[in-house]
Amino acid sequence: MFKQDREQAFAKTALALMGGAGVVATPENFELFYAYASGENPAITQVMGAIIESKRPFTPELLADLRLRCLSGARAAQSMEVLGGNMGTLIDDIMGKLESSARDTANYKDALSAATGELGSERNPADLRKLVDGLIAATRAMEVRAKSLEGELQASSQQVSELRTKLADVRKESMTDPLTGLSNRKAFDEALLAATTAVARDGEDVTLLLCDIDHFKRFNDTWGHQTGDQVLRLVASCLGENIKGRDTAARYGGEEFAVLLRATGLDAATRLANQIRAMVETKKLVKKSTGDVLGAITISIGVAQFGDGETGEAVIRRADACLYGAKHNGRNLVINQDDTRMAALETSAA
Repeated sequence: MFKQDREQAFAKTALALMGGAGVVATPENFELFYAYASGENPAITQVMGAIIESKRPFTPELLADLRLRCLSGARAAQSMEVLGGNMGTLIDDIMGKLESSARDTANYKDALSAATGELGSERNPADLRKLVDGLIAATRAMEVRAKSLEGELQASSQQVSELRTKLADVRKESMTDPLTGLSNRKAFDEALLAATTAVARDGEDVTLLLCDIDHFKRFNDTWGHQTGDQVLRLVASCLGENIKGRDTAARYGGEEFAVLLRATGLDAATRLANQIRAMVETKKLVKKSTGDVLGAITISIGVAQFGDGETGEAVIRRADACLYGAKHNGRNLVINQDDTRMAALETSAA
């Protein structure tokens, strides 16, 4: 299919680039070169393009640095490691305070028990006064320690809240495409799993749109990657303006986007897809420095609805076939799984 052919082409290009650069074909290195070949990561495209052009060697240290700087997953992993260490230190500190408090409480309890025993025997007024003074002193010391602990735990609670906020920020970053601001592939995969569960458990109508920018390579080759990035952001903006609630719009890879529409059947999803397509078509790409119109942008969209007991992968394949059908029939087009043109396409393929 269209998507599979393109991914295979990206993979071949990535492997060829790795071979030409003398880079060991590990999964981590392949991820970098695949991202460069697909153009899905603007930071990698820019940085690695400059390295390749200057013929600098891809040393292990440089590759590790590229993964850390340019791949959100690597950055998130490092941030999680730091935050995890901070959280561990904070928990150890809190546990130490609680253990100290427990010892203080046990000592105070022992003092009360001892005093109770002494009160049971005959005492002269002076001894009783001394005993009472001792209990008062112990009680006041316990109050001071309890108040101190309360303040320390409040400070620790604030630190926990700050760490929790940072963890939420790291998670959000790890689930967001840095160029477009939409959900990334990881976030889409999670949303797809949740949608599949909703269909199986509740019979919810869920429909998938796969969108691809028409002639995107031509924009990149003619005007450069910065213009290509502008196109991606523009299309992403159109998608974001047309989703709501539990819907998910994601950058699926390269110039391809995916939209999961919850509580939406095939007909309504097709209408929305055409609304998005028409909105994108009205946009004109303008060169900021000169005001020149560089060209119109169009997208093709394939639409497929989840069936009973169907996996997310099966729906993706059907939506991808519809996307291929839209490309085959002239682009700037929406085709869903029930479109008669799909039957004609399947017949010609057979």
